[in-house]
Amino acid sequence: MELVWSWILAWGSLFVGLSWTLPVQQQDDGLRPEDVQLAENYLTRFYKLSPEAQRGPKHERNPRTTSETADHRIREMQHFFGLSETGLLDHQTLDTMKEARCGVPDVDNFNFYPNKPRWKNNTITYMIARYTPDMRKDDVDKSFRLAFKMWSDASPLRFVQVERGKADIILTFARGFHGDFFPFDGPKGVLAHAFQPGSGIGGDIHFDEDETWTTGSHGYSLFAVAAHELGHSLGLTHSQDPSAIMYPNYRRRSNKQYSLSKDDILGIQTLYGKPTERADMAPRKLWISLWAAAAPLSHIAVTHLYVCVFTGHKYWVVQQLKTKSHAASISDFGFSSSVKHIDAVVHVSEYGKTIFFTGDLYYRYDERKRKMDSGFPRHIHIDWPGIPSKVNAAFKLQGSIFIISGTKSYQYDYRKNKVVKIISANSWLGC
Repeated sequence: MELVWSWILAWGSLFVGLSWTLPVQQQDDGLRPEDVQLAENYLTRFYKLSPEAQRGPKHERNPRTTSETADHRIREMQHFFGLSETGLLDHQTLDTMKEARCGVPDVDNFNFYPNKPRWKNNTITYMIARYTPDMRKDDVDKSFRLAFKMWSDASPLRFVQVERGKADIILTFARGFHGDFFPFDGPKGVLAHAFQPGSGIGGDIHFDEDETWTTGSHGYSLFAVAAHELGHSLGLTHSQDPSAIMYPNYRRRSNKQYSLSKDDILGIQTLYGKPTERADMAPRKLWISLWAAAAPLSHIAVTHLYVCVFTGHKYWVVQQLKTKSHAASISDFGFSSSVKHIDAVVHVSEYGKTIFFTGDLYYRYDERKRKMDSGFPRHIHIDWPGIPSKVNAAFKLQGSIFIISGTKSYQYDYRKNKVVKIISANSWLGC
């Protein structure tokens, strides 16, 4: 509740009836009264232009003070967006104010983010409370996964989706007044807003349902807006760099063009550190692949933090023997849509590589770069001499990779690139 009230106090002036007039010299012809009203609302919401000085009888107002205050706020806004700092409400300034944008202010953001708030744990849960009818459910899920991945690739953070119970970050779609004191304004204008890390409403992200959400060129890219708002959920403020994800105004690009700028990366790593720090401090990973004729499970990947369970074209994340996420697509790892299941997986910690077997092919995933190595997939029978083309399970033990295929288990020396021993697969079950 304290978090909610801090936002109310910071944005309180937004909800005061604005009957005052912006004391700005209008040098450009064609500015309408509604343009001036839009500018007043914009500066009040995003640049803390207080209407206090404009209230009361006209004879009690100080025109010099109010004019200087408005001039300062306009210059502040013009400076932020790289415009000519005239202090006048010209068409260029007004056009920038009319662009679709995030609902978080651009200045004095540390009223919202005192003491650089951050999540205490590097594993953060999230839940989608309500979906938009504009998109397929799977496309919404994918858009959010890509947005989370963008930040996890640049930091030690890991995001796990949950379907019920409590979650650190709750994402939802709403319109107008929706219970957080920050109503949406209909189509265009404010697209979404997010809250700083913390308990209760902290970290939550709200998207304006009056917008048209999409994965394509029409409407607004859910992935792009989610990536920006997630930055706020993690503790970042707005950036003046137009190439940054944390730039407040929406920029129309294709999904593939969105990536973190140097400013974004510096911000997230200032709060949480670099991705390598998590690996350096963590115990060595152990990836185990299990096989049993009675179980359709493809494999289980175990780390010191969580267990990844793969079956078919999906995987689950389990933490402390409790499922922490619903099934996610294996496409997250970079597989093409033609890959429907994973037969086995094994992690070679010395090389920072994870090997995925599917059919008669295998893929090699770079854990440090978090992407598939180029040139893959490749054929198993070519690169793994002595190993059958069909792999049922695999695991690493005492310097060797053990491959289970059919009724046999193959001990493979990956340094010498050859099979050194073949035993019955049942031997691992004590049979």
